[in-house]
Amino acid sequence: MEPQKPLPAPRQPEGCLVVAIRIPVRIVVLVLVVPVRMAWDALVVAGRFLRDTVLRPLGRALLWAGKALFVWPLVGLWRHVVVPVGKALALLATVLLVVPAVWLYRRVLTPVGHVVVRLARGVLAGLCWLYARVLAPLGHALARLLKGIGAVLAAIGLGVYTALAWLARHLIALPAHWLYTWILTPVGHAVAWCVRGLGRLLGLLATGIGLALYWTVRVLLVLPALALWRWVLAPAGRFLALVAREVGDALGHAWRIAGRISLAVGRALATLFRWILVEPLRWVYRTVLTPVGHVVRDAVLRPAAAGLRAVGRVTREALTTARATVRQARADFRRMLFGEPPPPVAVDRREPPGPGTRTLGSSTTALTKD
Repeated sequence: MEPQKPLPAPRQPEGCLVVAIRIPVRIVVLVLVVPVRMAWDALVVAGRFLRDTVLRPLGRALLWAGKALFVWPLVGLWRHVVVPVGKALALLATVLLVVPAVWLYRRVLTPVGHVVVRLARGVLAGLCWLYARVLAPLGHALARLLKGIGAVLAAIGLGVYTALAWLARHLIALPAHWLYTWILTPVGHAVAWCVRGLGRLLGLLATGIGLALYWTVRVLLVLPALALWRWVLAPAGRFLALVAREVGDALGHAWRIAGRISLAVGRALATLFRWILVEPLRWVYRTVLTPVGHVVRDAVLRPAAAGLRAVGRVTREALTTARATVRQARADFRRMLFGEPPPPVAVDRREPPGPGTRTLGSSTTALTKD
């Protein structure tokens, strides 16, 4: 089942202003668009003809010339020069660098590395023994000594800290707390109450000034601009949108109608061209040139081709005879100088003889064999 197509949206009713604008606009646009569409179609046909008859063969020729001038020489250079030279250089590098480097690694660096590893292991073992037997006991003794000295210094510092803390409490903290509680706090509350009152006063003033400015701007700017938008700009915009829509629709209809007109004119011109030029040329080709060509082919070309084939056949036979004569003369001259060649000697290939043919009286079993 075919999918159901969505129903078109219902068309809104149009007024007389729309119809009065649409018909003149479509007539004017059709008159203006028909020449443009015919010129466009002519340019399209000319462009296609130019593409098929000039640009595409020219492009193919340029492509072939580019391959012949650049690609094929580069491919030949790569295959016959760069690749052999690269292989030769790789072989030379292998012989001069890789093989000596491998020999040096295997015969020199590897033994030296083993010796260095053994020496390093010995030095590391000596350092471990020195750390375990000398440095570790000495470090433990120093740590115990430093712990004792730290305990003494900690006791002295604790006493000094206690004395300084008592002095700071009675000389600094208690006077500062009394000053904050009985002097700074009441003064701060009074200042805060004054700032709040001033802030409320400034807020009331700003609110009054804002309301005055708001109504001034609304009455002087917003309401006139709103009225201008509602009663002038919006109707003018709708009218311009209507005109633009109708012009667009008229352009679409005019372009399609101009296309059909251009197609009809093109077909008429093609028919006229065929009647004036193509059909006479076809009649001349069929009734004049074809019989003349047949006569020329039967009376001139075929006898000439037969004569050329006979001459070629005679020439090939003469060349074959001359080659055989030269070959025989060369063999006779060789025989006169060096004598007859010795006959070939039969060589025993020592091949096993083939099995005998079975008959009705013969047998292949050991019990019935004669």
